[in-house]
Amino acid sequence: SPDLCSVPPEILVPATNETLELALGSQVALNCTVRWVAAERCEPVPVWTKDGQWLGSKSSQDTAWFAQNASEWLLSSILQLNLTHDADFGVFACWVSNATATFTLRRVEAAGHMPAVLAALLVLALLVLLAGLYVRCRLSVLLWYRNRYGELEINDGKLYDAYVSHATAPDDRKFVHFIVKPQLENRYGYKLFLDEQTILPNSEPSADLIMNVSRCRRLIVVLSVAYLEQEWCNSSFREGLWRLLELSKKPIFIVFESQYREITHPAISLLKQHRSTVTLLVWRAGSMTPSSDFWKELCLALPRKVSFQGTMGDPQTQLQEDKDPMLILHSSYLDSGGDLHPDGDVGLRGCVFRSPPPPRIGGLGAPMASAAGTTEDTQRQDSQRPELDISDLGLRNYGARTDFYCLVTEDDI
Repeated sequence: SPDLCSVPPEILVPATNETLELALGSQVALNCTVRWVAAERCEPVPVWTKDGQWLGSKSSQDTAWFAQNASEWLLSSILQLNLTHDADFGVFACWVSNATATFTLRRVEAAGHMPAVLAALLVLALLVLLAGLYVRCRLSVLLWYRNRYGELEINDGKLYDAYVSHATAPDDRKFVHFIVKPQLENRYGYKLFLDEQTILPNSEPSADLIMNVSRCRRLIVVLSVAYLEQEWCNSSFREGLWRLLELSKKPIFIVFESQYREITHPAISLLKQHRSTVTLLVWRAGSMTPSSDFWKELCLALPRKVSFQGTMGDPQTQLQEDKDPMLILHSSYLDSGGDLHPDGDVGLRGCVFRSPPPPRIGGLGAPMASAAGTTEDTQRQDSQRPELDISDLGLRNYGARTDFYCLVTEDDI
């Protein structure tokens, strides 16, 4: 037969029987290339079958040519297939003379987009969750890390943790004495030095300011509307800010939300521009609660405090959670110990207020002796009692005051 050769043609492609796994709807070209000696007087014709069934003579594209040395013939037969149905898969064979090449086509399920979409949604949800946790817990984590591993500012010759400058307006005084001072001193254990005098009377720091600030680790300025009316704030706030930066490490400015948004004072704009060198805190409607971000940011800006065993805060804020300390109705806390000693960071004050001693009962001849004994006891107690800083006791006796003040208005409620 002319299509049979005495020596079987050599199959070049595929080298071995090939198995292809394809998805439904794929297109594939099966290439069958053979080589035989030109001296052979044969003309091989490629024939394709599927599962043993002949596909016809026009099912493939055949190309024959001489090799470079003209001693061999090459024949390539390509079968194009569109796998649109399950019946299009099977075993395809290429017959060239007495040589055979086999292609096995198997169907596999195409990877759908659903797993990828679900994975993308899961990653997105995880990122949103992490972002929410970061926004909600960032300050708490930073505060915990600072309190555990932050640098301690002790043995530095400082007597106070912060110098608080505020205006003489009644609202400013009440904000400082009824809110800032109780929270920082009683809840967090800081010591404050309060000053309502103009810190830069002639755009230059006064001698008292330099001395007092040098005794404090931080500088806090309550930048209210009344404070901004001072001469140095209106005429030379930029120069005054540089003076404060020379005196204190990253001063803290507290502004109120209404003026922060509405007032176009140049001082507010200047502080916004220099956030890297100052700490700008905004008092908002929800800042009253001790768990608000305002107090966390303020504590982060203040030095790290060390808790000593045996110390306790002022009972006026203990166990009150988020209540305003000035709303306490009873003043029985005056009979217990309290604040840190004014001459150091670790000392404790003794009892400031005590009940009067019980009257002594004696005969008619004993009044003079009783009086003398009482005088000696009083002198002995006075000599043993440490010197106390009672300059702020009037402000701390909230149970005896009647000019209670509330910063929450009906609009805020």
